[in-house]
Amino acid sequence: MRKLVLAMALTCGSALTLTSPASARNPMVGGAAMYPTKTIVQNAMHSKDHTTLVAAVKAAGLVDTLSGPGPFTVFAPTNAAFAKLPKGTVENLVKPENKAMLTKILTYHVVPGRVTAQQIAAMAARHHGTATLKTVEGENLRFMKHGVLPPTSEADRGLQSPIRASAPHR
Repeated sequence: MRKLVLAMALTCGSALTLTSPASARNPMVGGAAMYPTKTIVQNAMHSKDHTTLVAAVKAAGLVDTLSGPGPFTVFAPTNAAFAKLPKGTVENLVKPENKAMLTKILTYHVVPGRVTAQQIAAMAARHHGTATLKTVEGENLRFMKHGVLPPTSEADRGLQSPIRASAPHR
């Protein structure tokens, strides 16, 4: 299976912005506050930057799974990340006959436990700019630090970190 290299690029740093001291606990993602009392899926459903991800999670039948007991961390591709895929990829993946493949791809973006952007940055600093985590699928998920890492949103049963790019790595 091809591995993905998720580049936490400088542009990713703008994905989450804190708008006021009161919102320091609830970062804004896609124009919506991310609340630690809501599940990862509930928070993503309110983000205008994650509409494609939410549609894919629903098509894969993962809403209950991602709302279930955790904790886990979801590296949530934004609409901009999905837009970088070859034309027709998303439309093909959300077809019922491709549910198994879509599920595998989406769960590749989930790691057990609570892993913050700061923890990934610290791991990368200890390992020459690269950090590797095990996904819930048992695959290696490799992060390469490029610029500023975004803050991580706290959610009930886990964390959510937006990503704007993913590239195949062989």
